Amino acid sequence: MEKAPIEKTWDLVIRGGNVVDGSGGPGFEADVAVKDGVIAAVGRVSGSGAEEIDARGKLVIPGFVDIHTHYDGQATWDERLQPSSWHGVTSVVMGNCGVGFAPCRPADHDRLIRLMEGVEDIPFPVLADGLPWNWESYPDYLDALSSRRFDVDVGSQLPHAALRVYVMGQRGVDREPATQADIAAMGAIAKRAMEAGALGFGTSRTLNHRSSDGSPIATLTAGEDELTGIALGMAAAGRGVLQVVSDFNDPVEEFAMLRRVVEASGRPLSFSLLQSPRDPEQWRLMLDQMSEAKAAGLQMRAQVATRPVGVLFGLELTVNPFSSHPSYREIKALPLSERVARLRDPGFRARLLAEEAENARAPGLSPARAWDRIYPMGEDNPDYEPTPDRSIAAIAAERGADPYGVALDQMLDGGEGNGRGMLYLPLLNYAQNSLEPAYRMLQHDCVVPGLSDGGAHVGMICDGSFPTTNLVHWTRDRTRGPKLPLEMMVKGQCRDTAETVGLFDRGLVQSGYRADLNVIDYDRLTLKAPQVAYDLPTGGRRLIQRAEGYEATIVAGQVTYRDGTPTGALPGRLLRGAQAAPAAHDPKTWAAE
Repeated sequence: MEKAPIEKTWDLVIRGGNVVDGSGGPGFEADVAVKDGVIAAVGRVSGSGAEEIDARGKLVIPGFVDIHTHYDGQATWDERLQPSSWHGVTSVVMGNCGVGFAPCRPADHDRLIRLMEGVEDIPFPVLADGLPWNWESYPDYLDALSSRRFDVDVGSQLPHAALRVYVMGQRGVDREPATQADIAAMGAIAKRAMEAGALGFGTSRTLNHRSSDGSPIATLTAGEDELTGIALGMAAAGRGVLQVVSDFNDPVEEFAMLRRVVEASGRPLSFSLLQSPRDPEQWRLMLDQMSEAKAAGLQMRAQVATRPVGVLFGLELTVNPFSSHPSYREIKALPLSERVARLRDPGFRARLLAEEAENARAPGLSPARAWDRIYPMGEDNPDYEPTPDRSIAAIAAERGADPYGVALDQMLDGGEGNGRGMLYLPLLNYAQNSLEPAYRMLQHDCVVPGLSDGGAHVGMICDGSFPTTNLVHWTRDRTRGPKLPLEMMVKGQCRDTAETVGLFDRGLVQSGYRADLNVIDYDRLTLKAPQVAYDLPTGGRRLIQRAEGYEATIVAGQVTYRDGTPTGALPGRLLRGAQAAPAAHDPKTWAAE
C-alpha cells in the first residue's frame, strides 16, 4: 500500500474503510485520497481533505460499471440516470440490442420510437415528448449528449436498427438482405461513429425484439456479410466492441458465425447469455464454445444476468393476470383508486373470477398454466431465488383457494396496499427453479455480469438493481446454494465490465485511476421492493427500485449520493470512446483501442 506525502491537502479522503479494490484480491483497511477527480493515494493518508468520509466499518469499492442499459432516450432529458445511480453505478453503456435514436432522418423519428416502445417497453408518448431530436447523424447525437451533465458517466454504442433504417429505408425495415453498397455505407458510418466516440456497436438477432406494431426488429436476419462489413468499418477506425443478443436457435452455427466476424475484424464481442426454459442446458455449450475461442486468442465474452429475468404483474403495470379479461377491460382505463374500489366490490369480483375458465389472463404469459412459477413480490430484500412452496399455486393450495383470487388479493393488498401489490414471474435463468446455472456461469473466466436493462422495460421489468443483488444475494444472503466471494463479484461488476467495453481508466481503487467509488454499509445493504413512479415526460409511468446502505457514491471525486439522496453534484459526462489506463499501469488487451 502507498503512503501519501505528509501535509498534502486532498479534495476528498475516505478514512479507514475496508477496501475491496476491484482486482480480485482480498480486502484491506486503508484510507483513499482523491485529487482532481482521480485516486491519488491508497494507504495511510496524512494531511486533510477538503471533504472527509469516515468509512470505519464500511466497505469501500470502485463504482459499478453497467454495460447493458437503455438510457438512450432518458439521457437526452434527464440528468440523473436512475434507477442505476441509486445502486452504486457510476458508468453506464447504452445503445445495446441494436435499438437507439441515431442516426435518424426526421421522417423516421416515429419509426424508431415505436421500435424502442416495442423492444424496451418505453411508451410512445414519453419518447415523443422527451426526445429533443437535435441530431440526425450519430456524431450529432454524441455532440448533443456532450453538452449535458449527469450523475454517472455515459457511454454509447451505435445501434444497428437505426443504422440499417438510415441506410436502407423501408428495405431495412422489411429485413431485406443488404446489398454491397448498403454494407459499404453502413461500414463507413460505423467507422465515423467509432471515431466520434462510440464505445461500440449493438445488434439484435432475437424474435423477442419487436416494434410496438408487432413487426420483428429490422436486424433480426441481417446476414454475416452485413455484420462483417460493419465490424470491418470499426476495425478501420481501430476501436469499438461488438454487442449481440441472439436466440441462438442453432447455437453451434450462430456462435461460429459470430466467431468468424471477430476473426475477420479483430474487434472484441460480447453476447447475452441466459438459461432458457426452451433449452435449459444450452448455456453449458455456449461456455465451452467461448473457452475454445479464448484458447484461439479471440476476445469473446458473455454478459450474464445475476438473477432471473422476470416480468412483474400489477394493476399499475403493463400487464396483470386479468389484462385480457372482459370484465377487467371494462375498468382498465379508470384511475387506480377507482379500479381498486371496483375490484373490491364483491359482485364485480365474483363476476371477474367466474370468467376465468373462458379467458387467457395475460397475453403471451398464460398465468393459468404458470401459477406454480408466479410469486408475490416481497417488500424489503425481495427474494429473487424463491422456492416453489412460495408460489401463488402453493399459497392457493394451502388455503384451499382459487389462485386467481389469491393473485388478485396480492395485487390489491400486497406491497404498499391500495392496489400497488405486485407479482413476479421469473422467465429466464430460472428454468429449474434455482439460480444454480447463474452461479456456474458467473464463475467462468469469459463471463461478466450484465443485462440490467437500466432505463428500459418501465412497466414490466425492474432489473437496474442487479448490481445490488450481486452483493446482497450472491455474497451475503444466499441460502439455496453456495455464495460467491465478495472480491470476485466486485471485480466482475467493476473492473471486468469496464475492460469489456474498453474503459481501462476505472474499476480499480488504485492510484491514478478515476475516483469512481462507493462507501457501503455492507451489513445494512438492503434492496427495496419495486415501486411505480410517474416522473417520465408527460407524467409517464415507470418501475423504480431503491436500496439502503449506499452511504456515499462518488463520481470523478465528487459525492453524487449520500444515503441514496442526490447531493446535486453532476460530474458525469459523455464518454467518447475507450479510455486508457493510467500511465503507470499496463492496460489489459481486452477491447483495447
